[in-house]
Amino acid sequence: MPGKPQASIHRSLSSRLWYWFSKQVVHAVATLVYRVRHTGLENVPRTGGMVIVSNHQSHLDPPAIGCGFPLRINYLARKDLFHFAPFAWLIDSYDAIPIDRKGSALGGVRETLRRLRRGESVLMFPEGTRTWDGEIGPFMSGFAVMAMRGRAGVLPVALEGAFDAWPRSRRFPWVGPIHVHFGPLIRADEVQSMTEQELLAETEKRIRQCQQVLRARPVFARRRRQRGTAALGCAEGGH
Repeated sequence: MPGKPQASIHRSLSSRLWYWFSKQVVHAVATLVYRVRHTGLENVPRTGGMVIVSNHQSHLDPPAIGCGFPLRINYLARKDLFHFAPFAWLIDSYDAIPIDRKGSALGGVRETLRRLRRGESVLMFPEGTRTWDGEIGPFMSGFAVMAMRGRAGVLPVALEGAFDAWPRSRRFPWVGPIHVHFGPLIRADEVQSMTEQELLAETEKRIRQCQQVLRARPVFARRRRQRGTAALGCAEGGH
């Protein structure tokens, strides 16, 4: 049975116009400052609910993914972020889903499932936190549960360059190229045929494959060689 086209989701005209306008602004800034590049867009279906699952390199990840994604994305936001008025207005204008990490997350789970079942896309970072070294960390299974219960597909995606631009050790971001690559969708019927652990393993494998596509590009391969040379120099200097 075909998925519901995302264009059929009812939102106010002002909400849709704001999302479109702000997306264009973010894309323009990201292109100018970070030379953002999106590839693999042919793998993004135009119908049906999906969980977009990505590695997590920095605070730049959500806008970097969202500004080049052809559909509207639903973002998850910690509930305490809604207590800071300016940021609360921004994430509320994006219709973000509040997640209570300190109390009951049931409300956020229900809303996420509701949006997936009506054919929308939800972005999730299964590592649960930003990387400390640019590498992909262990995955938690929450996204798999959401996809299975939400009868949604899983779209693997990887970023490269966002860690160099804004690592956890730095208070403010810097400039540098950020590339995003979307991998082949794990269809909803395939999701339903897998166990939770099988889905987790398959998704992680595909995200790592996406990351390898990006790391093979000259700009990132060169940076990795430079970091490796610098690290070797530091190690030798310590003897």
